[in-house]
Amino acid sequence: MMNKLSFEYSKEVEKAIKEKRPVVALETTIISHGMPFPENLNTATNVESIIREEGAVPATIGIINGLVKIGMSKREIEMFSKADDVVKVSRRDIPIVMANKSNGATTVAGTILLAKLANIDVMATGGIGGVHREAQNTFDISADLQELSNTEITVVCAGPKSILDISLTLEYLETMGIPVIGYNTDKLPTFYCHESRFDVDFKYTKPSEIAQVMLNQRNLSLKGGMLVCNPIPYKYSIDSSLIENSINSSIKTAKEKNIKGKDLTPFLLEKITSITKGKTLKSNIELMINNARLSSKIAIEFNKIR
Repeated sequence: MMNKLSFEYSKEVEKAIKEKRPVVALETTIISHGMPFPENLNTATNVESIIREEGAVPATIGIINGLVKIGMSKREIEMFSKADDVVKVSRRDIPIVMANKSNGATTVAGTILLAKLANIDVMATGGIGGVHREAQNTFDISADLQELSNTEITVVCAGPKSILDISLTLEYLETMGIPVIGYNTDKLPTFYCHESRFDVDFKYTKPSEIAQVMLNQRNLSLKGGMLVCNPIPYKYSIDSSLIENSINSSIKTAKEKNIKGKDLTPFLLEKITSITKGKTLKSNIELMINNARLSSKIAIEFNKIR
């Protein structure tokens, strides 16, 4: 484990890691920047409960007063859900936030890095970041992809966020050697939408099959992890034309306000939620719950064979 001066484990997570029981890492940006209160708090609490019900241990990761928390308490999660001064933390920000003794909510990239340092093999999130639209002009590519290409971890998500350039995101994932696995689907889900016109690299129907791929990666000493794309249930999926129109309108507003960088994604998601009259917020909650269940099953199966 890491130096206890900078890392603090909850008793539940520390015990699970020592006993080599399955643990699922959870990001905190979804709490501080991805959803409004009280939906953010309710979702975070519900997701942790579901992971426990499935037989794994949740490890919600964040930084509080400069101290990395591997497994945040209910009080700490509630604080993140209400505070407006929590920093959005990717890989580059971690040492800065720690030095400044600030509070930081980890992105997918930040969570991947800290989870692996804590010996956690599976992470659950909503949607993965990727190559933004018009990246050929802005060079806006999420650090999530680079971190995943460097770290042995399996990230369970509902596919790339719909606001991205999906085609370029898939090209980047291929270039970086990151397998894109569809769980019970041949088509790539894109966050709010159950499927897209794009194919996944591989399809598996059992968590045990995905766990075996994880083990093979490690036995071959392959650098990097993999992406498991778990489609949002049909009844919560949103029509792709509605999403596309909402995204285009939101991107136009973002350009007018000169919003970019790490502020772009939360702005777009909030704007899209407003345009769709809350439909996307409901979808975001349900897909996160769906991913928590699958990530737990994968972590349990991997724990059996590792």
